[in-house]
Amino acid sequence: MKGAASADAPSVRTRARWSKPRSPSFAAVAERGPRLVTTTPVLVLPGYGDSGPEHWQSLWEAEDPACRRVVQRDWMLPRLEDWLDTLARHVAECEGPPVLVAHSLACSLVAHWVTRSEGGVKGALLVAPADVDSPAHTPDEVRDFSPVPLVRFPFPSIVVASSDDPFSPLARAALFARSWGSRFVVLERAGHINADAGFGVWPQGRMFLRELTCAS
Repeated sequence: MKGAASADAPSVRTRARWSKPRSPSFAAVAERGPRLVTTTPVLVLPGYGDSGPEHWQSLWEAEDPACRRVVQRDWMLPRLEDWLDTLARHVAECEGPPVLVAHSLACSLVAHWVTRSEGGVKGALLVAPADVDSPAHTPDEVRDFSPVPLVRFPFPSIVVASSDDPFSPLARAALFARSWGSRFVVLERAGHINADAGFGVWPQGRMFLRELTCAS
């Protein structure tokens, strides 16, 4: 889903909503960080409406050869079965178990994929998971992904959520992280953790990704 810019990076709470970003100072978040150097395949999974050219997912993909976008057939009318088939095909094409980098709606996609797959993934970075179960927070177009599976993932994962995400209450993100067995990181007043919230390359996110690609 689509998130105003500021001078300081958002603060982090290591505990475990789609809301409009409010903080005016995220400029530092857009600074270039160290490039990801890995032989691990990385599959980039945008959410509803795809990720635009200024989104951190797009910037990672443009700068790091390891990152490859999973392009869905229809970004505006997402159908779970179509998205699952596309993801499964991309995972099968990887030379080794990939790390999944999901934003928003795609976090639910990963959870559904876990209930149907037999593995083949090294880890998952799940950023700003949208609450597709809540009509108050997400549009009807994503309801095909409801209910969100609350199952433990068989691989390491990190959920990064914002204290003021308009598309999911923080308590729901915490529930997802707990159910999935994920490490939970909270960014204060970071909106939907996207370009609209002032996030550029997002060096901190790259560090989370590096943690997952380096996991044994």
